[in-house]
Amino acid sequence: MSVKDCGHHHDERKKMVRRLIMAVAALIILLAMVVFLVWAILQPHKPTFILQDVTLYNFTTTTAPPYILTTVTQLTISSKNPNGRIGIYYQKLDVYVTYREQQITAATLLPYSYQGHHDVAVWSPLVFGNAVPVSPYLQQVLSQDLNFGSMLIEVKIEGRVKWKVGTWVSGPYRLDVSCPAYLRFGNPTGGLPTMGPVVKLQLFQRCHVETTLGS
Repeated sequence: MSVKDCGHHHDERKKMVRRLIMAVAALIILLAMVVFLVWAILQPHKPTFILQDVTLYNFTTTTAPPYILTTVTQLTISSKNPNGRIGIYYQKLDVYVTYREQQITAATLLPYSYQGHHDVAVWSPLVFGNAVPVSPYLQQVLSQDLNFGSMLIEVKIEGRVKWKVGTWVSGPYRLDVSCPAYLRFGNPTGGLPTMGPVVKLQLFQRCHVETTLGS
């Protein structure tokens, strides 16, 4: 075989490789367009969260500096997937409690889970605040609330979700959930005892939910 023939076969192989690469690229682009069209048509809706109840087992503060707060709280939270054709993966969901914008419990990690079409998930985590330092101002306001017999706390959930359409799974979306809870203790006693259960309140409070692209 002459040098000219070898060069000709080499050129043919290069052309075949180029055609193969172009065909694979076209297939990938086509699949991406199909997924995008399905995604655009389905338009996933955010999950809905409900704070069903709050049980306070311990909620005590010191009366002299340094001021510290100790809490043991159990929450019942439900989530519903409103989508008829899209599943939801819940990942790295941390739940904690704040009072007047200060975090008063450590975060508790909820289990990873998958939620099918129109499914409902229920979690009942315990959250703990062990000797949490509070400012003199916050301790004063908290004491007033406890003496009055009511207080406003906020249950927060932070984590990420992924959407599932057929076999395709999206990238991570950041999930932020905020559930305000107005707690009334009934008879004001100037504080709460350390043992319990102290009080269980049925709330069924709908939460504010935000999802944003990115982890």
